[in-house]
Amino acid sequence: MATRYDPFAELSALMNSTLRQTAPAMPMDLYREDDIYTAKLDLPGVDPSTIDIDVEDRTLTIRAERPTTKDEGLEWISKERTSGTYARQMTLGYGLDLTKVEASYTDGVLTLTIPVADEAKPRKIQVSTGGSTTSIES
Repeated sequence: MATRYDPFAELSALMNSTLRQTAPAMPMDLYREDDIYTAKLDLPGVDPSTIDIDVEDRTLTIRAERPTTKDEGLEWISKERTSGTYARQMTLGYGLDLTKVEASYTDGVLTLTIPVADEAKPRKIQVSTGGSTTSIES
């Protein structure tokens, strides 16, 4: 089979190289609503059974794998979708309840919910009065 000349091959290779260096493998949105932090990570084409989430000493690590397309017998015109194993780490601040982190995967989006720990939530402190002593109770 003869190889066809592609006038855009060099430009395409340069763009692909640049995009791989600047675009995160797992783009993420992170927001807080009331006492819950929510992270949404794009993982299209990932087999949910390959998603692995660990928390170790305030570091949350997410790993996932997107299968590689077999190259045998193919003549690629454009190959922009990356494949392989992806990982992303986040350092979590204090005041989060790491024992209650939940994860779900729907339509190519991994959603993590991380609640604020009870001890980090604002609370009212009652001041008692009377006699010669004043105490503050929590």
